[in-house]
Amino acid sequence: MVEFRRAEHADLQAIVTLLAQDDLGAGREDASLPIAEPYERAFAAIDADPNQFLAVVTEGGTVIGTLQVTIIPNISRMGALRGQIEGVRVAATHQGQGIGKQAFEWAFEYCRSRGCVLVQLTTDKTRPAAHQFYEKLGFVATHTGFKKVL
Repeated sequence: MVEFRRAEHADLQAIVTLLAQDDLGAGREDASLPIAEPYERAFAAIDADPNQFLAVVTEGGTVIGTLQVTIIPNISRMGALRGQIEGVRVAATHQGQGIGKQAFEWAFEYCRSRGCVLVQLTTDKTRPAAHQFYEKLGFVATHTGFKKVL
């Protein structure tokens, strides 16, 4: 049985490893030890922010997945809150077992409990399988997103 909980500092190496094992993450993450200082700073900032929830998925005490939920206050939609779900990863050894779906169901419930009226995510255009997965979860590709590296 899998469990979801707030990530602790001791989970940081496992989270970075999951991010680095991803096809896109392999070129932009660094899972070497000691853990790089930017990860330490990011974890501290996320952990201190009440609108951030960095979650880990565990099985038998071992981290097998991660995701981050950000609660975003908005003026639009009459001041509605929305949840941004990002960084969803499941260990390769546990993919295809429904854990990703469980992670999103957990995130949806967390967002509802915080008063969100919608959830959103971004996904790389090179991930058609992920797009199909998100559509099966009820997401609709209603917008085009843009990013600029600074």
